[in-house]
Amino acid sequence: MADANLSPAGVALKKNVQAHQAVVAVIGAGYVGLPLAVELGKESFPVICIDSNPERVALIRTGQSYIRDVAAADLAALVAAGQLTATTAFGDLSRADVIIACVPTPLTETKDPDISCIREVAAQVAAHLRPGQLISLESTTYPGTVEEVVLPLLAATGHQVGVDFFLCHSPERVDPGNAHRTTRNTAKVVGGVTAACQEIAVTFYEQIVPHVVRVSSPRVAEVTKLFENTYRSVNIALVNELAMLCERMGLDVWEVVEAASTKGFGIQTFWPGPGVGGHCIALDPLYLAWKARAYDFPARFIELANEINLRMPHFVKDKLVRLLGEAGKPLHGSRVLVVGVAYKRDVPDVRESPALKLIQILLAEGADVVYHDPWVPKVAPDGWFRHQLSSVELTDDLWPTVAAAVITTDHSHVDYALVCSRVPVVLDARNVTKGIAPGGGRVVRL
Repeated sequence: MADANLSPAGVALKKNVQAHQAVVAVIGAGYVGLPLAVELGKESFPVICIDSNPERVALIRTGQSYIRDVAAADLAALVAAGQLTATTAFGDLSRADVIIACVPTPLTETKDPDISCIREVAAQVAAHLRPGQLISLESTTYPGTVEEVVLPLLAATGHQVGVDFFLCHSPERVDPGNAHRTTRNTAKVVGGVTAACQEIAVTFYEQIVPHVVRVSSPRVAEVTKLFENTYRSVNIALVNELAMLCERMGLDVWEVVEAASTKGFGIQTFWPGPGVGGHCIALDPLYLAWKARAYDFPARFIELANEINLRMPHFVKDKLVRLLGEAGKPLHGSRVLVVGVAYKRDVPDVRESPALKLIQILLAEGADVVYHDPWVPKVAPDGWFRHQLSSVELTDDLWPTVAAAVITTDHSHVDYALVCSRVPVVLDARNVTKGIAPGGGRVVRL
């Protein structure tokens, strides 16, 4: 779109963005928001991080990073230069030219989408809305959220979308702990409410990413993100079901998958595990399935994949019970060491962690459970998880008390050989013990 087709507010905003003089407010300074804020600061945009957590705000103000993917030196330099600031006050939205919402979108107890954070942010943006602002929702959500929830709240102020303010959806594509895929080198999907919204939004994101993918609407962008994560969920469920079948057939699922991966075409390798965790794979597909019901369309494939993945912690428990039984010990009363509670390798994130689900199942069965995780020193009650636990060290005092160990997270710097040499029964749900001699006990892979 030529600038002549933009409103005066749009022309001024676009020029501000291209000159990297637009003030950017990033709402939500978590795994998505803080890395984005730092990248914007590096490109000389003045950045305001707005977060409801005062502890996060205090850390940012002193240049301390709590996100592994954000180098403390980078953050400290931006803070010292006044390029990046942090606050809990939404009043600062009034001086922002670009507002990016990166807030959580969990599920309710009944597994329905919970977009209360999006509603709250939209209400705050509406309260401080002025002509010449771009609002981008990066939170993963169900199709229709931007146009059916966010837009009406902003339009109720009397300002016109595409003329006075500009609204889009550009879903986050963050992979925590992946040093090769960052905010900087991952393509950005952008769907604007109007052509003018699209033009302003694309111009903005082109300043920080190498490739911006234009789609025809926010709904397309919303479904794109849900499909990306549903694709992973379905394929993980497929290989998890294969693991359960191979158990029944007496086959090694890891050998099967490794052999299949040599084909070189027509297959993408996914590995089995104790379940799925994190926001993306554990929750996002259910947003799509929930919305599908509004169209009288049962998303059976998506819901079945979710059922299979939810079954995996129970499958791991059942296999552990069998292994302990073969060793002449019951699960009830036995101490089980769970190795790794983070939902993925080398991150401190326990959201929807299958390891925590396994721990809860084991405790309900009467097991005495301890865990070791160098990334997660403590876990506290939170929603469905009802226990307070602290990580134990792998010391000589521990080993005589442990009847079995379950490896649930494949962290890089854990002495798995030590675990295998000192624990009578080891159940490896991540294939990290391949090639490790079992020592005096028995090591069984999922």
